[in-house]
Amino acid sequence: MSNQPPYQVTNPATGEVLATFPYAGDAEIEQALASAVDAQNAWAARSVEERAGVLTAVADAFDAKADELAKLVTTEMGKKLSSAAGEARFAAAIFRYYATEGPALLADQPLSAPGSDVAVVQRRPIGVVLGVMPWNYPYYQVARFAAPNLLVGNTVLIKHAENCPWSSAAIADLLSEAGVPAGAFANVYATFDQIGSLIADFRIQGVSVTGSERAGAAVAAQAGRHLTRVVLELGGSDPYVVLDAEDPAAAARDAWRIRMSNMGQACNSNKRMIVSRDIHDQFLASLIEQATSLKPGDPTDLGADEFAPVVSRAAALTLRDQITDAVEKGATLHVGGTLAEGPGAYIAPAVISGVTEQMRIYHEEVFGPVAVVYPVDSDEEAVRLANDIRYGLGGSVFSTDEKRAAEVAQRLECGMAHVNTFSAETPEMPFGGTKASGFGRELGALGIDEFTNKRLYYVAR
Repeated sequence: MSNQPPYQVTNPATGEVLATFPYAGDAEIEQALASAVDAQNAWAARSVEERAGVLTAVADAFDAKADELAKLVTTEMGKKLSSAAGEARFAAAIFRYYATEGPALLADQPLSAPGSDVAVVQRRPIGVVLGVMPWNYPYYQVARFAAPNLLVGNTVLIKHAENCPWSSAAIADLLSEAGVPAGAFANVYATFDQIGSLIADFRIQGVSVTGSERAGAAVAAQAGRHLTRVVLELGGSDPYVVLDAEDPAAAARDAWRIRMSNMGQACNSNKRMIVSRDIHDQFLASLIEQATSLKPGDPTDLGADEFAPVVSRAAALTLRDQITDAVEKGATLHVGGTLAEGPGAYIAPAVISGVTEQMRIYHEEVFGPVAVVYPVDSDEEAVRLANDIRYGLGGSVFSTDEKRAAEVAQRLECGMAHVNTFSAETPEMPFGGTKASGFGRELGALGIDEFTNKRLYYVAR
């Protein structure tokens, strides 16, 4: 526990510590787990339509309280206020999707059987599941884990990021007020050691982690030792391939808008911009122009020419170190990368080119407002560069020739490949990766299947 940061709210704009919460005691963790076990049988015994009704109430509550919930997230991790409210509404959409479409997704699946025998695959709950959640999307991440599991009939324990104690408590209160029964959903301020003990406990039947590669590997190792199901949504260094563009400057404006979303703190952000050489210079110049005009701002009232802090001073220092390493090894920092003085977590959005394999920034995930731009001379070179990375979360390819873009996108080694769009993020679309980006899927029909018992039910006649 000594190496674990406390559960506390630190305003990244100012560095001010606003609240600190004690770790849960072992008895508190045991009580939460025991309550989840006790609640699970009764919750699963309700009809799927009844559970869907509760999820609809949760969705309504997220919608109604979106602005109130947004303020918590903006204070905790610096997200622009309007974006935080949008995230809460996206959480509502996820709960509503599973309330509306989930019962059909869980319907019995008929199989061919000999004679007059009957065979179906039933989707049944597995018990208590544990979610280890990240700070960058505090509501959305919990929604995409909790909504399908609650609909299936599982009960849910959440260990949220240490810097999200307000928002994680707010989620638990909201679900309770919306009718999720006591014990069916609980937020625990657990330590890393306690999470390890939970995974080892036979009463925990599944664990989902969204976070770093290191965290995912540690949890997967524990889960494997105890035969606990696991879903891992880890880091990414997604390629954003621009093969051609009628207006390279406009294409760069779109790419920059995406890169700046959530201050670049998204696992599937367009971290590597791979651009055909014939439009590269115009594309790069447009990125530099947009980055140059930005100045630090208040995330609660962010202007169009302002940028928010990243999540913490430590995160800003990591970004600065990655940038410094690249520059010292020959990369060109065109703009940005400067760290503001004082305890706040402001780092000026940066544009970098000339990155080579000798640099950290080539191989590591860059979790912040840094656009790394690579020129390429052919589609073949674009594919090689796109796939030359440990990660395999998402990727996107743009061209005025859809067939050309599709041929490149088909060759991307990732869990989500897109043509002429950055991403397809709706509750219906499965989310997840391959290679070091993890395994398993969330959202959509695939997401609801991860923690179900797909039971064969056979009747001989």
